[in-house]
Amino acid sequence: MAEPGPQRGWFVFGFRGVAEPPAGGARRVEPEPGGIRVVRPAWSYTGLVTGRGRLVLRGLLAGPLPGRGRDLLPSESHVLLLRGAALEAWARGAGLRGGPAWRRRLHPGETAGPLPLAPGGYVTPRPPFLHPLPLQARKLVLGHEHAVVLGPTGTVYTWGSGRHGQLGHGGLEPVSEPRLVEALHGMPMGDVAAGGWHSVSVSEGGDLYAWGWNESGQLALPCKALAEKRPPAAASVSQHEEPGAGEAELKLVSPKAPPGAEAGDFISIQAFPALLDLPEGSEVSKVSCGSRHTAAVTRTGELYTWGWGKYGQLGHTDTASSDQPRQVGYFPANGLSVEDVVCGPWNTYICAVEK
Repeated sequence: MAEPGPQRGWFVFGFRGVAEPPAGGARRVEPEPGGIRVVRPAWSYTGLVTGRGRLVLRGLLAGPLPGRGRDLLPSESHVLLLRGAALEAWARGAGLRGGPAWRRRLHPGETAGPLPLAPGGYVTPRPPFLHPLPLQARKLVLGHEHAVVLGPTGTVYTWGSGRHGQLGHGGLEPVSEPRLVEALHGMPMGDVAAGGWHSVSVSEGGDLYAWGWNESGQLALPCKALAEKRPPAAASVSQHEEPGAGEAELKLVSPKAPPGAEAGDFISIQAFPALLDLPEGSEVSKVSCGSRHTAAVTRTGELYTWGWGKYGQLGHTDTASSDQPRQVGYFPANGLSVEDVVCGPWNTYICAVEK
Protein backbone atom coordinates (compact mmCIF):
# COMPACT_ATOMS: atom_id res chain seq x y z
CA MET A 1 0.00 0.00 0.00
CA ALA A 2 1.42 3.39 -1.01
CA GLU A 3 2.39 5.83 1.69
CA PRO A 4 0.09 8.87 1.90
CA GLY A 5 1.58 12.04 0.48
CA PRO A 6 2.33 15.16 2.53
CA GLN A 7 -0.74 16.98 3.81
CA ARG A 8 -1.47 20.41 2.34
CA GLY A 9 -3.78 23.03 3.81
CA TRP A 10 -4.66 26.71 4.02
CA PHE A 11 -4.15 28.86 7.13
CA VAL A 12 -5.18 32.42 7.96
CA PHE A 13 -3.78 35.19 10.15
CA GLY A 14 -5.59 38.40 11.07
CA PHE A 15 -9.09 39.78 10.65
CA ARG A 16 -11.64 37.11 9.67
CA GLY A 17 -14.97 38.91 9.79
CA VAL A 18 -16.68 42.02 11.05
CA ALA A 19 -17.85 40.40 14.29
CA GLU A 20 -14.56 38.69 15.14
CA PRO A 21 -11.82 40.20 17.33
CA PRO A 22 -8.28 40.67 16.08
CA ALA A 23 -6.16 37.55 16.41
CA GLY A 24 -2.42 36.96 16.22
CA GLY A 25 -2.43 33.18 15.94
CA ALA A 26 -2.94 30.97 12.92
CA ARG A 27 -6.21 29.26 12.23
CA ARG A 28 -6.51 26.42 9.76
CA VAL A 29 -9.10 27.18 7.10
CA GLU A 30 -11.90 24.63 7.21
CA PRO A 31 -11.20 22.22 4.35
CA GLU A 32 -13.54 21.78 1.39
CA PRO A 33 -14.25 18.54 -0.52
CA GLY A 34 -11.58 18.31 -3.20
CA GLY A 35 -9.44 20.92 -1.45
CA ILE A 36 -9.21 24.68 -1.98
CA ARG A 37 -7.83 25.84 -5.32
CA VAL A 38 -8.40 29.62 -5.25
CA VAL A 39 -8.57 32.05 -2.29
CA ARG A 40 -9.85 35.59 -2.90
CA PRO A 41 -10.22 37.78 0.22
CA ALA A 42 -12.38 40.93 0.30
CA TRP A 43 -12.82 43.33 3.22
CA SER A 44 -15.44 41.42 5.21
CA TYR A 45 -15.52 37.98 3.60
CA THR A 46 -13.48 35.59 1.44
CA GLY A 47 -14.35 33.81 -1.79
CA LEU A 48 -13.10 30.28 -2.44
CA VAL A 49 -13.00 27.96 -5.43
CA THR A 50 -12.72 24.30 -4.43
CA GLY A 51 -10.85 21.61 -6.28
CA ARG A 52 -14.21 20.42 -7.61
CA GLY A 53 -15.11 23.85 -8.96
CA ARG A 54 -17.56 24.76 -6.21
CA LEU A 55 -17.83 28.49 -5.43
CA VAL A 56 -18.05 29.35 -1.73
CA LEU A 57 -18.15 32.53 0.35
CA ARG A 58 -16.80 32.53 3.91
CA GLY A 59 -17.33 35.24 6.51
CA LEU A 60 -20.08 37.83 6.77
CA LEU A 61 -21.65 36.58 3.54
CA ALA A 62 -21.35 32.80 3.80
CA GLY A 63 -22.56 29.90 1.69
CA PRO A 64 -22.22 28.56 -1.85
CA LEU A 65 -22.55 30.67 -4.96
CA PRO A 66 -24.67 29.68 -7.97
CA GLY A 67 -23.29 26.67 -9.84
CA ARG A 68 -19.63 25.90 -10.34
CA GLY A 69 -16.80 28.01 -11.66
CA ARG A 70 -13.09 28.54 -12.23
CA ASP A 71 -12.44 31.87 -10.51
CA LEU A 72 -14.06 34.75 -8.66
CA LEU A 73 -13.27 38.35 -7.72
CA PRO A 74 -15.08 39.78 -4.68
CA SER A 75 -15.76 43.31 -3.48
CA GLU A 76 -18.12 44.81 -0.93
CA SER A 77 -20.69 45.59 -3.63
CA HIS A 78 -20.40 42.70 -6.11
CA VAL A 79 -18.90 39.26 -6.66
CA LEU A 80 -17.55 38.67 -10.15
CA LEU A 81 -17.62 35.03 -11.28
CA LEU A 82 -15.92 33.13 -14.08
CA ARG A 83 -18.15 30.12 -14.66
CA GLY A 84 -19.08 28.12 -17.68
CA ALA A 85 -18.55 30.21 -20.79
CA ALA A 86 -19.33 33.56 -19.18
CA LEU A 87 -18.20 36.27 -16.80
CA GLU A 88 -20.94 37.38 -14.38
CA ALA A 89 -21.27 40.07 -11.72
CA TRP A 90 -23.69 39.39 -8.86
CA ALA A 91 -24.77 42.18 -6.52
CA ARG A 92 -23.97 41.42 -2.89
CA GLY A 93 -26.92 43.43 -1.61
CA ALA A 94 -29.29 41.19 -3.55
CA GLY A 95 -28.03 38.18 -1.62
CA LEU A 96 -26.80 36.61 -4.90
CA ARG A 97 -30.37 35.94 -5.93
CA GLY A 98 -32.40 37.01 -8.94
CA GLY A 99 -29.72 36.68 -11.59
CA PRO A 100 -26.49 38.53 -12.37
CA ALA A 101 -26.31 42.32 -12.59
CA TRP A 102 -23.95 41.99 -15.56
CA ARG A 103 -22.93 39.16 -17.89
CA ARG A 104 -20.36 38.85 -20.66
CA ARG A 105 -20.47 35.62 -22.66
CA LEU A 106 -17.14 34.15 -23.80
CA HIS A 107 -17.05 33.31 -27.49
CA PRO A 108 -15.35 30.16 -28.84
CA GLY A 109 -11.59 30.52 -28.55
CA GLU A 110 -11.75 33.26 -25.92
CA THR A 111 -10.15 32.65 -22.54
CA ALA A 112 -10.35 34.55 -19.29
CA GLY A 113 -8.28 34.53 -16.15
CA PRO A 114 -6.64 34.46 -13.92
CA LEU A 115 -8.99 37.26 -12.95
CA PRO A 116 -9.01 40.21 -13.35
CA LEU A 117 -7.77 39.37 -16.89
CA ALA A 118 -10.58 38.94 -19.42
CA PRO A 119 -10.86 38.77 -23.22
CA GLY A 120 -9.88 42.16 -24.63
CA GLY A 121 -9.23 43.74 -21.26
CA TYR A 122 -9.72 43.28 -17.56
CA VAL A 123 -12.61 43.24 -15.11
CA THR A 124 -13.29 44.85 -11.73
CA PRO A 125 -15.88 43.70 -9.17
CA ARG A 126 -17.74 47.01 -9.32
CA PRO A 127 -19.29 48.97 -12.21
CA PRO A 128 -18.17 49.46 -14.90
CA PHE A 129 -17.14 45.81 -14.86
CA LEU A 130 -15.16 45.52 -18.12
CA HIS A 131 -12.23 47.78 -19.05
CA PRO A 132 -10.03 47.78 -22.18
CA LEU A 133 -6.38 46.77 -21.90
CA PRO A 134 -4.19 47.89 -24.84
CA LEU A 135 -1.41 45.36 -24.25
CA GLN A 136 -0.86 41.67 -23.65
CA ALA A 137 -0.55 40.51 -20.06
CA ARG A 138 0.14 37.36 -18.15
CA LYS A 139 -0.94 38.84 -14.82
CA LEU A 140 -2.87 41.93 -13.71
CA VAL A 141 -3.38 43.08 -10.11
CA LEU A 142 -5.49 45.90 -8.70
CA GLY A 143 -4.75 48.31 -5.87
CA HIS A 144 -7.32 50.66 -4.41
CA GLU A 145 -6.53 53.33 -6.98
CA HIS A 146 -4.03 51.79 -9.39
CA ALA A 147 -3.29 48.72 -11.52
CA VAL A 148 -0.10 46.76 -12.21
CA VAL A 149 0.45 44.50 -15.23
CA LEU A 150 3.11 41.86 -15.80
CA GLY A 151 3.77 41.55 -19.52
CA PRO A 152 4.60 38.32 -21.38
CA THR A 153 8.36 39.11 -21.40
CA GLY A 154 8.51 40.15 -17.73
CA THR A 155 8.03 43.89 -18.24
CA VAL A 156 5.91 45.84 -15.70
CA TYR A 157 3.32 48.52 -16.51
CA THR A 158 1.27 50.65 -14.11
CA TRP A 159 -1.47 53.27 -14.29
CA GLY A 160 -4.08 54.99 -12.14
CA SER A 161 -3.57 57.34 -9.21
CA GLY A 162 0.05 58.12 -8.39
CA ARG A 163 -0.41 60.33 -5.35
CA HIS A 164 1.42 57.87 -3.09
CA GLY A 165 4.14 56.93 -5.58
CA GLN A 166 2.48 53.56 -6.23
CA LEU A 167 3.07 53.75 -10.01
CA GLY A 168 6.87 53.69 -9.73
CA HIS A 169 7.45 56.39 -12.36
CA GLY A 170 9.24 58.81 -10.03
CA GLY A 171 6.40 61.27 -9.42
CA LEU A 172 2.96 61.65 -7.87
CA GLU A 173 1.00 62.35 -11.06
CA PRO A 174 -1.85 60.10 -12.23
CA VAL A 175 -1.41 58.05 -15.41
CA SER A 176 -4.48 57.18 -17.50
CA GLU A 177 -2.95 54.45 -19.73
CA PRO A 178 -0.52 51.59 -18.97
CA ARG A 179 3.00 52.99 -18.77
CA LEU A 180 6.24 51.01 -18.61
CA VAL A 181 8.04 51.11 -15.24
CA GLU A 182 11.36 52.11 -16.77
CA ALA A 183 13.39 51.50 -13.61
CA LEU A 184 12.66 47.77 -13.96
CA HIS A 185 13.13 47.57 -17.73
CA GLY A 186 15.74 44.99 -18.70
CA MET A 187 15.18 42.95 -15.52
CA PRO A 188 12.50 40.34 -16.34
CA MET A 189 9.97 40.03 -13.54
CA GLY A 190 8.24 36.80 -12.56
CA ASP A 191 5.49 38.14 -10.26
CA VAL A 192 3.75 41.39 -9.28
CA ALA A 193 1.41 42.43 -6.47
CA ALA A 194 -0.54 45.57 -5.61
CA GLY A 195 -1.43 46.78 -2.14
CA GLY A 196 -3.79 49.58 -1.28
CA TRP A 197 -1.24 52.25 -2.23
CA HIS A 198 1.98 50.33 -2.86
CA SER A 199 3.33 47.87 -5.43
CA VAL A 200 5.80 44.98 -5.37
CA SER A 201 7.50 42.86 -8.01
CA VAL A 202 9.77 39.81 -7.97
CA SER A 203 12.44 39.25 -10.61
CA GLU A 204 12.90 35.90 -12.29
CA GLY A 205 16.08 35.60 -10.21
CA GLY A 206 14.19 36.01 -6.93
CA ASP A 207 14.97 39.68 -6.18
CA LEU A 208 12.26 41.78 -4.54
CA TYR A 209 11.37 45.37 -5.50
CA ALA A 210 8.87 47.68 -3.77
CA TRP A 211 7.54 51.21 -4.28
CA GLY A 212 4.71 53.49 -3.16
CA TRP A 213 3.41 54.45 0.28
CA ASN A 214 5.44 53.42 3.33
CA GLU A 215 3.15 54.78 6.07
CA SER A 216 3.08 51.46 7.98
CA GLY A 217 6.44 50.08 6.84
CA GLN A 218 4.80 48.09 4.02
CA LEU A 219 7.83 48.70 1.77
CA ALA A 220 10.27 47.30 4.36
CA LEU A 221 11.97 50.71 4.36
CA PRO A 222 12.55 52.90 7.46
CA CYS A 223 9.21 54.33 8.62
CA LYS A 224 9.05 57.44 10.80
CA ALA A 225 5.67 56.56 12.35
CA LEU A 226 7.04 53.25 13.62
CA ALA A 227 10.39 54.67 14.76
CA GLU A 228 8.60 57.21 16.98
CA LYS A 229 6.79 54.39 18.79
CA ARG A 230 9.83 52.20 19.48
CA PRO A 231 11.79 52.09 22.80
CA PRO A 232 11.81 53.03 25.57
CA ALA A 233 8.29 51.60 25.58
CA ALA A 234 8.12 49.09 22.71
CA ALA A 235 4.35 48.84 22.79
CA SER A 236 2.13 47.61 20.01
CA VAL A 237 1.64 50.21 17.31
CA SER A 238 -1.67 52.00 16.98
CA GLN A 239 -2.44 52.77 13.34
CA HIS A 240 -4.98 55.21 11.97
CA GLU A 241 -7.60 54.05 9.55
CA GLU A 242 -7.50 54.12 5.76
CA PRO A 243 -6.96 57.52 4.11
CA GLY A 244 -10.13 59.34 3.18
CA ALA A 245 -10.94 61.10 -0.04
CA GLY A 246 -10.29 64.49 1.51
CA GLU A 247 -6.89 63.64 3.00
CA ALA A 248 -3.99 65.86 1.98
CA GLU A 249 -1.50 64.23 -0.35
CA LEU A 250 1.83 63.08 1.04
CA LYS A 251 4.89 64.88 -0.26
CA LEU A 252 8.13 63.56 -1.71
CA VAL A 253 10.15 64.93 1.21
CA SER A 254 11.44 63.25 4.34
CA PRO A 255 9.60 64.25 7.53
CA LYS A 256 11.44 65.65 10.53
CA ALA A 257 13.26 62.77 12.18
CA PRO A 258 13.05 61.99 15.89
CA PRO A 259 16.08 62.80 18.07
CA GLY A 260 19.17 60.79 17.13
CA ALA A 261 18.15 60.14 13.52
CA GLU A 262 18.67 62.01 10.28
CA ALA A 263 15.63 63.17 8.31
CA GLY A 264 16.84 61.28 5.25
CA ASP A 265 16.74 58.01 7.18
CA PHE A 266 12.95 57.81 6.86
CA ILE A 267 10.87 57.25 3.73
CA SER A 268 7.19 58.15 3.53
CA ILE A 269 6.92 57.69 -0.24
CA GLN A 270 9.21 55.66 -2.51
CA ALA A 271 8.36 56.79 -6.04
CA PHE A 272 10.88 54.49 -7.79
CA PRO A 273 11.23 50.70 -7.27
CA ALA A 274 13.64 49.94 -4.41
CA LEU A 275 15.57 46.66 -4.19
CA LEU A 276 14.87 44.94 -0.87
CA ASP A 277 16.99 42.37 0.93
CA LEU A 278 15.40 39.58 2.93
CA PRO A 279 17.35 38.04 5.81
CA GLU A 280 20.07 35.54 4.82
CA GLY A 281 19.82 36.61 1.19
CA SER A 282 16.62 34.59 0.67
CA GLU A 283 15.30 34.41 -2.89
CA VAL A 284 11.59 35.13 -3.33
CA SER A 285 9.19 32.95 -5.31
CA LYS A 286 5.81 34.60 -4.60
CA VAL A 287 4.59 37.87 -3.17
CA SER A 288 1.23 39.35 -2.12
CA CYS A 289 0.07 42.67 -0.68
CA GLY A 290 -2.72 43.64 1.67
CA SER A 291 -4.01 47.13 2.18
CA ARG A 292 -0.83 48.18 4.02
CA HIS A 293 1.14 44.99 4.54
CA THR A 294 3.29 42.68 2.39
CA ALA A 295 4.08 38.96 2.46
CA ALA A 296 6.74 37.04 0.53
CA VAL A 297 7.37 33.31 0.12
CA THR A 298 10.97 32.20 -0.42
CA ARG A 299 12.11 29.45 -2.74
CA THR A 300 12.94 27.35 0.32
CA GLY A 301 9.40 27.61 1.77
CA GLU A 302 9.73 30.35 4.39
CA LEU A 303 7.21 33.17 4.84
CA TYR A 304 8.25 36.75 5.61
CA THR A 305 5.79 39.56 6.41
CA TRP A 306 6.01 43.27 7.22
CA GLY A 307 3.88 46.43 7.32
CA TRP A 308 0.60 47.10 9.13
CA GLY A 309 -0.12 44.56 11.88
CA LYS A 310 -3.13 45.94 13.77
CA TYR A 311 -5.24 42.79 13.24
CA GLY A 312 -2.46 40.22 13.58
CA GLN A 313 -2.19 39.89 9.81
CA LEU A 314 1.61 39.60 9.96
CA GLY A 315 1.40 36.29 11.83
CA HIS A 316 3.86 37.20 14.59
CA THR A 317 1.42 36.50 17.50
CA ASP A 318 1.01 40.22 18.19
CA THR A 319 -0.60 43.28 16.63
CA ALA A 320 2.58 45.34 16.14
CA SER A 321 3.48 46.83 12.79
CA SER A 322 6.97 46.40 11.35
CA ASP A 323 9.16 48.01 8.70
CA GLN A 324 11.51 45.01 8.78
CA PRO A 325 10.82 41.66 7.08
CA ARG A 326 10.34 39.03 9.76
CA GLN A 327 10.00 35.31 9.25
CA VAL A 328 6.70 33.85 10.44
CA GLY A 329 7.75 31.20 12.93
CA TYR A 330 4.49 29.25 13.02
CA PHE A 331 5.24 27.17 9.94
CA PRO A 332 8.76 25.87 10.68
CA ALA A 333 7.69 25.28 14.27
CA ASN A 334 4.95 22.97 13.00
CA GLY A 335 7.00 21.21 10.32
CA LEU A 336 5.37 23.07 7.43
CA SER A 337 6.76 24.52 4.23
CA VAL A 338 4.93 27.49 2.71
CA GLU A 339 3.92 27.21 -0.96
CA ASP A 340 1.63 30.20 -1.55
CA VAL A 341 0.37 33.39 0.11
CA VAL A 342 -2.68 35.57 -0.60
CA CYS A 343 -3.13 38.80 1.35
CA GLY A 344 -6.55 40.25 2.04
CA PRO A 345 -6.93 43.88 3.10
CA TRP A 346 -6.64 42.98 6.81
CA ASN A 347 -5.58 39.32 6.80
CA THR A 348 -3.17 36.84 5.22
CA TYR A 349 -3.98 33.39 3.80
CA ILE A 350 -1.16 30.85 3.51
CA CYS A 351 -1.00 27.49 1.74
CA ALA A 352 1.49 25.16 3.46
CA VAL A 353 2.49 21.52 3.12
CA GLU A 354 4.05 19.09 5.56
CA LYS A 355 7.82 18.78 5.15
